[in-house]
Amino acid sequence: MNESSLHIIKNEGRLLLSTPNHLQMAHMHAKMRLMKKLMQRTLKKSVDASGIGLHSGRTVQLRLDPAPVDTGVVFRRTDVDAEFKATPDCVMDTMLCTKMGNDDGVTVSTVEHLMSALYGLGVDNVIVSIDAEEIPIFDGSAAPFVYLLEDAGIVTQDAPKKVIKVMRKVEVVDGDKRASFSPADHFSVNLSLDYNHPVVPAQQQKFLINGDFYRSGIARARTFCFQGDVEKMQSVGLALGGGLDNAIVVGDFSILNQTGLRYTDEFMRHKVLDCIGDLYMIGHPIIGAFDATMTGHGLNNKLLRALMADPLNWRYMELPVDSDVLPLAPIEAAA
Repeated sequence: MNESSLHIIKNEGRLLLSTPNHLQMAHMHAKMRLMKKLMQRTLKKSVDASGIGLHSGRTVQLRLDPAPVDTGVVFRRTDVDAEFKATPDCVMDTMLCTKMGNDDGVTVSTVEHLMSALYGLGVDNVIVSIDAEEIPIFDGSAAPFVYLLEDAGIVTQDAPKKVIKVMRKVEVVDGDKRASFSPADHFSVNLSLDYNHPVVPAQQQKFLINGDFYRSGIARARTFCFQGDVEKMQSVGLALGGGLDNAIVVGDFSILNQTGLRYTDEFMRHKVLDCIGDLYMIGHPIIGAFDATMTGHGLNNKLLRALMADPLNWRYMELPVDSDVLPLAPIEAAA
């Protein structure tokens, strides 16, 4: 064997000589270790749609594109040539929706339903392009976004999925509203709601968000509002695109939508949908128990910031490929 056929490799701090066959075996073992882990996911192909912005009332063109590993969810405003990554710190307004923005004042609002669908199908990396300031509302639920993502197809990538594991309890409070994370071996959402309204009863439920439950039990729940609030919202330039085709409107004694509810507890399930979207602004799935009373977009974001503020509160972890603690859509073969 001549000198040129030898390679120097490092093993636990020691320098060893190896033949090309040994190198091939090392690469093979490294690849096999990766195959045993849950990997990051993106879209197989691009997909386009258009719809109305709930608050702006404007028609919006939406495009979802595949993205490389560790990209996260990046929003791109094609009308003003700006883009920014979804993070808790980029949330700048939470009145009736989650609005992101950058230092130049460019914003994207009503992102929570799309973010919720991305979490619910296990998508880590995607470019979201729009030509206006708001994500389309479609029917007021996350189901149209689920349809778009499934139409695009979901494929695995060559890097392990990063998950945030909650290590100790973190809680935020705002008057009679509260939200917290606690350590757990799964992701659950436990909500308490009380609007003091005869049509929307006080309720408390806990949901384990894994497997296929998101698509079947959460995604179709629509946003809702009270009839008495509609004129107030529109007077300040909000809900200009709202109607019975994209929201449940609650009257004094009944629901105004002729088709009724999709779930008997649709109000609760939509709040869960919103919470999932708000929490996915952290950029990774969360393993921990989320518990809240009358929470909203603002308090959810405040909790994310409190969690990340202290590195003792959390840590990154990877999951085995057969883990069932996350909601994941079926994978397609890569193109």
